[in-house]
Amino acid sequence: MSEEKTKMTNNESAKDFAALFDKEKVSVPQVGDIVTGTVVSASKAEVKLDIDGIFVGVVRGRELYEDPTYANLKPGDEIEATVVEEENENGELELSFRYAGQAKAIADLKDAFENKKVIKVRVTGANRGGLMVVFGQINGFLPVSQLSPEHYPRVKGGDKTRILEKLKSFVGKELEVKVMNLDEAEREEKIIFSEKDVWNEKQKDVISKYKIGSRVEGIITAITDFGVFISFGESLEGLIHISELAWQRIDDPADLLKVGDKINAEIISISGSKIFLSAKRLLKDPWEDVAEKYAVGQTVKGKILKVNPFGLFVKLDDDIHGLAHISQLNLAPGQKISDLYKPEEEREFTVVSLEPKEHRLGLAVGADRKIKKEAAKKEEKIEEEKKEKKTKKKEAAEEEK
Repeated sequence: MSEEKTKMTNNESAKDFAALFDKEKVSVPQVGDIVTGTVVSASKAEVKLDIDGIFVGVVRGRELYEDPTYANLKPGDEIEATVVEEENENGELELSFRYAGQAKAIADLKDAFENKKVIKVRVTGANRGGLMVVFGQINGFLPVSQLSPEHYPRVKGGDKTRILEKLKSFVGKELEVKVMNLDEAEREEKIIFSEKDVWNEKQKDVISKYKIGSRVEGIITAITDFGVFISFGESLEGLIHISELAWQRIDDPADLLKVGDKINAEIISISGSKIFLSAKRLLKDPWEDVAEKYAVGQTVKGKILKVNPFGLFVKLDDDIHGLAHISQLNLAPGQKISDLYKPEEEREFTVVSLEPKEHRLGLAVGADRKIKKEAAKKEEKIEEEKKEKKTKKKEAAEEEK
């Protein structure tokens, strides 16, 4: 080949290379840029990445494995990293998984918050207010009030030590949550998660199968001072308030029931994911027949269940309880109710009022003739009113004929 032809070929090659370089527009990554590379080698000490076949990057030290996402890398894996130094002592890009992981986690959290997506967090600690959790490398908080019913720490008497023990049992576990609040300015304190929102969403279709009046059979999962929680159906949970457990007065649900007991109940209210039930509505109301057992002016024996400043709660039988108001206890001036009456004592009382519809029965101690006379007059008046109603109905029926 002639010298002139050789020069022409070299010039053309140089032009082609320049054109190719210009076409690719290769730029050197700057500090803060996020780059994508292919893992060339990975060890506990460092990970080397090939960046577009042009640059070599290295991740080492504290920038390496803080996020478990990067713990099992192998050659050929594609991964993102953040440039922290444009050239180290070996002429390589100094990279960080830590910064890249944080940036990705924040981007994912924003997406989950805006689009109400379900994500997983890992529990790292607990205090009396809730759980400390981590998403990627971003810390957040899951308040007790935002736990699902399955994980909510229901402890009788609200014992704070036992509540904390139950919360600590979740450390190391993963929970499905939604982002409730996202504030990047104070990330660790202001990112709030909710497990309850996820549970509520899952239960919508299941709850829609039930209506007010539906009867269910469930198992008691927790007993509190204000009622019992039962599990029924497809992982649903409902509350039977203490006032809906039985027709008679109950001071402590634990006196009647225990965790694990089966119980039948009727749904009386559904509010979102909250289901309220009643056990007593499946039982015959004993107050319907109370007039057959007790009458105003009658002397009865009763056991004092509770002594309150305003009077005595008295058990007449398993179903009917009455109230002896302090004004009906014949207390001397300055005498305290607790000095004269004690729980579990049996006493004689006089029935002074009877209101079956309101489930009320009034009692008095040492009722004198005047009280009994007044009670008898009330009873007579009630009987007269009943007779008058019957007469009017009979006359109306005859007129129609």
